Amino acid sequence: MLTTLDSVLDKCVSSPPNILATLQAVQAAFGYVALDSVPQIAAALGVTDSDVRGVLSFYHDLRTTKPGKHIIRFCLGDSCRATHCEKSLAALEKKLGCELGETSPNRRFTLEKVYCLGNCALSPNMMIGEEIYSRLMPKSVTAALENHA
Repeated sequence: MLTTLDSVLDKCVSSPPNILATLQAVQAAFGYVALDSVPQIAAALGVTDSDVRGVLSFYHDLRTTKPGKHIIRFCLGDSCRATHCEKSLAALEKKLGCELGETSPNRRFTLEKVYCLGNCALSPNMMIGEEIYSRLMPKSVTAALENHA
């Protein structure tokens, strides 16, 4: 069954309106929140476009562009930086052909930064989807990509 924005919004309308929960539901359904859907979301919730855009821009886990097939969350927290994550990040960006906040040209991967994955004892870390990769080295970062064809 094809999911539509209307069907997602019908499940989210509540009093008082919960903008964040609605945006999360839209992103769960479509992978992102298209900016051109903001007026429809605002109207369904009875709030202004500005209210929706404010929440959308505040939460970094919400995205407004279609992501790649796999999301890579690369940790730049203190523990990962202390263990030289920058070397692994550089190797990853080179292999993907994109930088943090971008999607690879082949649309397979979107590279996002995070500041903790809760695995500091095994730094540096990244996640691809729900799978965590620890004690990263430049070679292991690129090898991890092979598991996500």
